[in-house]
Amino acid sequence: MIVCHCRNITDRDINAAIDWMRTADPTTIITPGRIYHALGKSADCGGCMPLFLSTMRANERLEVPAELRNLRAGAMGDARHGRRQEGS
Repeated sequence: MIVCHCRNITDRDINAAIDWMRTADPTTIITPGRIYHALGKSADCGGCMPLFLSTMRANERLEVPAELRNLRAGAMGDARHGRRQEGS
């Protein structure tokens, strides 16, 4: 199915790019911009973005690598413990 008519990108192209990126670097964070770049293309009007994102999310290899999950939660927890409490 064609996902982006402006750049002629199909769902197969998106899935192939995700699979290629995950194989090349299992810890990479995959974004729409990186997929466009991997395909040698760039975004145009943005009208395809909802379908582009849903196609990405349907790929089971898209998930964030385990070693990169919860990094923000850890950073936020450290910042909270470093602050003074009000009234101290």
